[in-house]
Amino acid sequence: MEMEITKFNIDAPRWDQSTFVGRLKHFFNITDPRTALVSEQELDSAKQLVDSCRAGSVPPGTSTEQLHYAKKLYDSAFHPDTGDKMNLIGRMSFQVPGGMAITGCMLQFYRTVPAVVFWQWVNQSFNALVNYTNRNAASPITLTQIGVAYVTATSTALATAVGLNLYTKKAPPLVARWVPFAAVAAANCVNIPMMRQQEIINGIAVTDENDNKLGHSKKAAIKGISQVVISRIAMATPGMILLPILMERLESFAFMKKIRFLHAPLQVMLAGGFLLFMVPVACSLFPQRCSMSVSSLEPELRESIVNQYGDNIRYVYFNKGL
Repeated sequence: MEMEITKFNIDAPRWDQSTFVGRLKHFFNITDPRTALVSEQELDSAKQLVDSCRAGSVPPGTSTEQLHYAKKLYDSAFHPDTGDKMNLIGRMSFQVPGGMAITGCMLQFYRTVPAVVFWQWVNQSFNALVNYTNRNAASPITLTQIGVAYVTATSTALATAVGLNLYTKKAPPLVARWVPFAAVAAANCVNIPMMRQQEIINGIAVTDENDNKLGHSKKAAIKGISQVVISRIAMATPGMILLPILMERLESFAFMKKIRFLHAPLQVMLAGGFLLFMVPVACSLFPQRCSMSVSSLEPELRESIVNQYGDNIRYVYFNKGL
């Protein structure tokens, strides 16, 4: 047992990341909202154990399960590129408690312009922090660029939400309930690329399968960011499309009309139910370690790789972020 622990590769995926099911198990593990309640001391201890395991000096008596749990805490709270502890609100493990409160309120308070403006602003502030926290950390971004990204995405969300809110005044009630989703989808298409613009401008580091750095690619950055945008929209879609239909039906019942004060808490809880499953599902749509064929890279980088390695390298790999 001691020999097994000594040789334990803590960075090897516990589940096959080339399959959707394997990725789903992985993200159910690290997006577990319960890890958001773990103390800072326990997180630091988990990091220490992970670092010890990487160095080949696992404390005597440590079990495999303890190592797996330490890696779960580490993956949920520390950035994969830098190893730095991420802020609590920006962690994927906080997506369910944070997202359920905001989504529920957006879907409940959609009738008046002030309410739409306030909750879209809250949502974009939350998204901006999540996007910044989970960016590819090898591409630094300035405070000015963060500010521009935040203002642009918030303006897009507000313009979409307020514009559609006014446009759907005479539309069926259900159509008006879908306005928050349209605003969220539109804002994601702006917020994520803007927050990660440095990756598009300067490219992101690409490596071979053994993590040897080969250069920087803008095309890889565009592919990774596009996949993140799709994942974030997919994360919100079931809850923000199906929940309004469910609430529309529920609110037609007499007992629901008597407990209007509970409608908002009910929407928050139902939104949480959707997100509990959709956060890991959406994160699993594409591999975290993204790949791209050398033939699809920029001509300069492609020529550099071919000149140095010939045909030995056919694919490059990079962290797409979350």
